[in-house]
Amino acid sequence: MNDDNRYRWPHRHLLDVTQLSREDVARLLGLAASFQEINRRPVKKVPTLKGKTVILFFAEDSTRTKTSFDIAGKRLSADTYSLSKTGSSLNKGESLKDTGLTLQAMGPDVLVLRHSSSGAAEYLADRLSCAVVNGGDGWHAHPTQALLDCFSLRGVWGDNFVGRTLLILGDIAHSRVARSNVRLLTLLGVNVRICAPRTLLPAGVETWPVEVFTDLGRAARGVDAVMCLRLQLERQQAGLLPDLAEYSRRFCLGAEHLALAAPEARVLHPGPLNRGLEIADDIADASASLVLDQVSSGVAIRMAVLYLLAMRNDGEKT
Repeated sequence: MNDDNRYRWPHRHLLDVTQLSREDVARLLGLAASFQEINRRPVKKVPTLKGKTVILFFAEDSTRTKTSFDIAGKRLSADTYSLSKTGSSLNKGESLKDTGLTLQAMGPDVLVLRHSSSGAAEYLADRLSCAVVNGGDGWHAHPTQALLDCFSLRGVWGDNFVGRTLLILGDIAHSRVARSNVRLLTLLGVNVRICAPRTLLPAGVETWPVEVFTDLGRAARGVDAVMCLRLQLERQQAGLLPDLAEYSRRFCLGAEHLALAAPEARVLHPGPLNRGLEIADDIADASASLVLDQVSSGVAIRMAVLYLLAMRNDGEKT
């Protein structure tokens, strides 16, 4: 943790990793490490945010993000309330703005939003007085996922990110996880590679600060970690992947690819996993896999985010 008492968390919202400095990231990861210790105790609860209210407004399906934010809030003694699109007036035609203003009128300290439209979290942040956390918006960004991925890697690499090489493999074009990780990892000095079929590379990828591959064997050589991505078939246009068996043959991470990586290379996946399509069964369950570490890291990172935003915004009111 950053022990400099002069440091003050500067952000009212967490919308994208691009707003973070290296000092912000160090502070967040250090604080998450402290909260991870709490999560290992027999009694996993502290009164830090007692009296605070967190609303989880998830207009898209989620298991890991929604549950970990809920657990994170409860472990800090905040009151947490969950709302989905099917249980909200969005389903009756109410606008996102009016739904957000309605929720704000209930006096939350933090609103966590997941939405299918890129820019939805920023749209609400511009209109609400409470803190807003982007829990994933369209293809745009997923800042807490990138932070928890870095926190998982920190458990293996320590603070030695500079000069490491990480490969992001799979459906790059439709992935907010890929976009946030590229931005955060390059900020920390990691050399990022991406590998995908040409039809799943994003427009403008030549401007990204990455090496681009379409051959997994070449892309995996010497890397320190591989992050597999879920094939987001629900977001894809017809025809981008006419043959899933061919995709699996060329882009499913297997033991033969990991053998080309650096010794002690690690494997990540944000989930949900499609075993045998994006990642081989034996690799998902291997000792090199950080998949379950990512889940536990998610609770600690989201505790840190809720704490920093709730306490920062509380200080603004006093």
